[in-house]
Amino acid sequence: MEIVFASTLEPDPQAWTAALRAALPEARVRLWGDGEPEGRADFAVVWAPPADLFAREPRLRALLNLGAGVDALLRLQGLPDDLPLVRLEDGGMAVQMAEYTLYHLLRESRDFGRYERQQAEGLWQPLDDIDRSAWTVGVLGAGAMGARVAQACAALEYPTAVWSRSGRSVPGAESYGGQAGLAAFLARTRVLVNALPLTDATRGILCRRTFDQLRPDALLINIARGGHLVESDLLAALDSGRLRAAALDVFEQEPLPPGHPFWADARIRITPHVAGASLMDRTVRQIADKIRALDRGDAVTGVVDRTLQY
Repeated sequence: MEIVFASTLEPDPQAWTAALRAALPEARVRLWGDGEPEGRADFAVVWAPPADLFAREPRLRALLNLGAGVDALLRLQGLPDDLPLVRLEDGGMAVQMAEYTLYHLLRESRDFGRYERQQAEGLWQPLDDIDRSAWTVGVLGAGAMGARVAQACAALEYPTAVWSRSGRSVPGAESYGGQAGLAAFLARTRVLVNALPLTDATRGILCRRTFDQLRPDALLINIARGGHLVESDLLAALDSGRLRAAALDVFEQEPLPPGHPFWADARIRITPHVAGASLMDRTVRQIADKIRALDRGDAVTGVVDRTLQY
């Protein structure tokens, strides 16, 4: 069995290759572009793979992605129609995304930002006690990431709901499904957290129409993909007061270009796509288990349905 690790973005591909070798001692694991003979790989572990991967590795039996989102993979030129794509399921990302969400939720709901400003002014002034019923959380997406985020918020007694295409239930949260349930979900939501996969159906979902249906003085947290957000609509919603603030970890163009209006907007908090990183040890264990199962001919979870785009 031969495995190739191929990435155009990973800063330390040798570390991943070494970890895969340790986890799969029975396999030959090599790094893309290392000068070794090509064309014999059975499996490819990828993150933003090179465009000529499929031409140079025509024997691939499956492609395993280092992330949960596969929108970029589905746009690759030359991707064989029958090649199974297997996405990462969590890999340590879900708890990090829950932490990210809770940080911004607590900062707003507990007025910690105002306390920071009061400290700068030397002002000792307790603010009003929290009213959790006023901070209804709505999570778009009920997969591994969205479910963990929703459960973390519900555990702190914030009224929490999830919305998904299928209406999947999440313990501790109200569940809404399909287009018929979206309006009711948005109407009860003040803190909107986006954890959806990026598909043709979800691109641009964070737009004026969505913002206008939220409860007043709303907060947006986007931990999914930049393509979900209509940037001009966000700025308009902030200017009108429909939204109070936004926490953005992902952007249509990354890195966010110098001079972009988001940089100088105090109502927008920016992080550089770090809300949930794939932790190497957990990710490699998961990938190794799936490669062994695939090599035996067994079914695995996380196989992408190309009609749904996730």
